[in-house]
Amino acid sequence: MNAKSKQLYFVGSYAAQDQAGVTAFDFDPAAGDVTVRGGFSGIRNPSFLALHPNGRWLYAVSETGLAHDGDYGSIWSLSYERPSLDMQPINSRSTGGDWPCHLEIDRSGRWIVASNYGTGNAALFPILDGGELGEMAAFVQHEGQGPNTARQEGPHAHSATFSPDNRFLIVADLGIDQLMVYQFDEETGSLTLRDSIQTAPGAGPRHMVFHPGGRRVFVANELDSTVTVYDYRAADGALQALQTLSTLPSPDPESTVADIHLSASGRQLYVSNRGHNSIAVFEVEEDGRVTLQGIFSCGGDWPRNFAVGPADQFLLVANRRSNQISIMSLDDDGGIGRGIQQIPILQPSCVLFAP
Repeated sequence: MNAKSKQLYFVGSYAAQDQAGVTAFDFDPAAGDVTVRGGFSGIRNPSFLALHPNGRWLYAVSETGLAHDGDYGSIWSLSYERPSLDMQPINSRSTGGDWPCHLEIDRSGRWIVASNYGTGNAALFPILDGGELGEMAAFVQHEGQGPNTARQEGPHAHSATFSPDNRFLIVADLGIDQLMVYQFDEETGSLTLRDSIQTAPGAGPRHMVFHPGGRRVFVANELDSTVTVYDYRAADGALQALQTLSTLPSPDPESTVADIHLSASGRQLYVSNRGHNSIAVFEVEEDGRVTLQGIFSCGGDWPRNFAVGPADQFLLVANRRSNQISIMSLDDDGGIGRGIQQIPILQPSCVLFAP
C-alpha cells in the first residue's frame, strides 16, 4: 500500500467499556484495501467522535444516562501520534445530561460542545493547551415538547453546529421541533439565546451542515424524513426556511433520517435513511437550493452515520445493525455506485475522516 495514498479514519460505536469502541483504520482508495490499525477500550458507548484541527487529539462521547447507567454522559479526550496511532486518554468531563450523542469543535479549536439527547441540553467546554477538557463554561437547557408523543415527550438536543464565522451556535432539538440560535463569545465561551426557529410540526430536526458559501444551512429532519434548506443571515444569525424535500421515494413511517453531509465540492448533499436503508443524494444548485438526484442503497442495515471521502470518490457508511462500515464508490456525478469493501465492526455509529 502506497503510504501517500492512505486515508485514516476513526470509527465510534456502541460498545461495552471493556471493548474497543474506538477503531482506527487506513483505507487505500487506489487499491481498495483496508488495514485496521487498532482500537481503544475504556469508554462505554463512544458513539460520536470529533477530531481536533491539529490532528493529534480525538474526542468521544460516552453515551450514558443517569437512570439507566447510574451517571450522566461524558466527553473523553484522547491523544494519538502518527504513525503508531497508539491512543491514550487525557481526561474526561461529565456533560451534565443524559445520552450525549453529538460533538462539535468551534472554528478556533478552543471549545467543544456536547448535545445531550436524553435531557434536552447542551454543554460547552474549553479545550486546554494539552488537549484536556477544562471545566464546563456554558450550559443551556431546553423546554417543551412536540406532537409525536412517542419521540417528542420533551426536549432532545441532537446536534450543535457553529456558524462559519464562529459567532453563533445552532442547536437542533428534535423533541421540540426547534433550531435554537445562540450568540457565542469565542473569548469567554458564553452562550446567549438569540432566536428560536420553529420547524414543521413533528419534523424532528437532527443534524445540519452549512453550504460552503455560508448563506444556506441544510437540516436533516429525522422524524418526517425530510431535508430543509434555510437561508442564513450572518449579520444576526437569522434563519428562514426556503425549501423542504423528502429523502424517501414514498412515505415510510418505519424509516427515520440520521446523518447529513456535503461532498467536498459542495455540489452534492447526502442524507441517510435508517429503515429504508438508503442514502438520498441531492444536487445543490448555485443558489443553494437542492433537487433530488437519486436514492441509493447504503450497503447495509441502519445507516446511522457516514463520511464522504476527501476527493469525492467514496462514501463510508456506519451501518449499525449489520455491524459493518460499508465503503461505497461515488460516480463522477456524485451518485452512489458499487460497494468496494465491508469492514466488520460491532454496532458502528460514527465514521470520521482524519485529514
